[in-house]
Amino acid sequence: MHPLKKRISRFTALLLLGAPVATLAADLSLPLYNWSQVSSMERPYDPDDPLIQILSMEEIDVWARIRKGFGIPDLDNPLVASQTQFYSSRPDYFVRTTTRASRYLFHVVQELEKRNMPTELALLPFVESSFNPQAYSSAHAAGMWQFIPSTGRDFNLTQSTFKDERRNVLASTEAALTYLQKLYGMFGDWQLALAAYNWGEGSVQRAINKARAANQPIDFNSLSQYMPLETKNYVPKLQAVKNIIAAPADYAIVLPKVDNQPYFVTIGKTRDIDIKVAAQLAELSIDEFKALNPQFNKPVIAGSSDTQILLPQNNAEKFKSNLAKWGRALSSWTAHRVTNARERIESIASKFGTTPEVIREVNNIPPRMVVKAGSTLLVPKPEHAPEKDIAPELVDSAMMITAPDVPETRRIWVKVGKKDTLTAIARRNRVSVAQIKDWNDLKQDKVAAGTSLKLEVPNRQAVAASSKRPARASPASRQAAQKAPVRQVARQAPTYRKAPPAPSRKTVADNTKKKAG
Repeated sequence: MHPLKKRISRFTALLLLGAPVATLAADLSLPLYNWSQVSSMERPYDPDDPLIQILSMEEIDVWARIRKGFGIPDLDNPLVASQTQFYSSRPDYFVRTTTRASRYLFHVVQELEKRNMPTELALLPFVESSFNPQAYSSAHAAGMWQFIPSTGRDFNLTQSTFKDERRNVLASTEAALTYLQKLYGMFGDWQLALAAYNWGEGSVQRAINKARAANQPIDFNSLSQYMPLETKNYVPKLQAVKNIIAAPADYAIVLPKVDNQPYFVTIGKTRDIDIKVAAQLAELSIDEFKALNPQFNKPVIAGSSDTQILLPQNNAEKFKSNLAKWGRALSSWTAHRVTNARERIESIASKFGTTPEVIREVNNIPPRMVVKAGSTLLVPKPEHAPEKDIAPELVDSAMMITAPDVPETRRIWVKVGKKDTLTAIARRNRVSVAQIKDWNDLKQDKVAAGTSLKLEVPNRQAVAASSKRPARASPASRQAAQKAPVRQVARQAPTYRKAPPAPSRKTVADNTKKKAG
């Protein structure tokens, strides 16, 4: 008999007993054992036994597991020293970031090990976003792994007014690791793959071509002369974080303990549920709930067979128990698709028994702006409406198209010149001959010189607004954890992707603060 320790963590017990409430986000694929045999440890010792592996995992935390899996050659670069000094001289910031990372690290390390990837890549969100899944950059990069919109779409990360999967902890991690694997396959060098993650594979390839033309080595240090400042510092920053994690005592850093077990479990959601209701059922604060489920932009989670929410292990059981006793509607919201260009917010509010202010606030629509046809609005569910969920296809494609609230046309008077024809006048003013005749009660196409004609021409402001590319509504704002001082582009998601006029922005900001309060 091998003298294994008899204490078994509650998490291990949960796995062995087959927890009914959820599926582990990082599936350890453990078999079910006879509990009496397990508790007395009356089983032959086998180092490949999953149970033996789990019990031995209790002896180390995630930091030790990360150190064990380091696989990228250390970078010898003068910028590493300065970045290490930068991080180590800010122990409070470093500890805050690693504390925030403790929610996500086990899952990221588990996924890296499944793919046989170097575990220092688990530290990359430290550089990208300070492990803040709500981080948003000036380049519109979002989430813990900072995907820009186009790259996010390349990796099937849905971006709509209802959700932004670039912030989804599970989906964005899978996409980021897949992308890094792709880049490593292109360049055969992890440091160049990391540079490409920050700068783009095309940019790195062009730098390689320049180096080859100059008979220079193909490595990060040699290519850095062609890189922008941000990319020159990018890999050194990761190396600096790696140095501190490898030997925190050398830098007078005390890392928070991160248990070598999942922080969260996943729960499938097949019905719509308000975020505040979900948090209440799980007995979590809304901030903690959103820290694990930051992809939901609206106060409702639209249910489908693919929808998942993450909850800490203890709270998953509470969620299940409280849900069974709830007995009330889970969601107070529904969706309305605008199909008529003349449909105004006031009429929509009246239809759903609410106020224009409520619709503007929940959909982040500034004052003096209207919604265009094709927009999808979140609206309060009427009191006696049937329990019907928002269609999943509508959730995935929902967008918001706004325009200044100005008339579509304006009236002008045009004096007919000696050589003018109705066709020429119509062409100059972007209207039709039939319209001119209708507006002026003309029976024929000829009109005498000197006649004043009434025209309803397109309003220039309205034309300018409609000619712009429709923008998706920005994610709802929230008070995020402190942004990374080393990546100045990362910041809290704004309320609007394009800022409205100053008075309107202030009004909406005030409303957001009141709501947060």
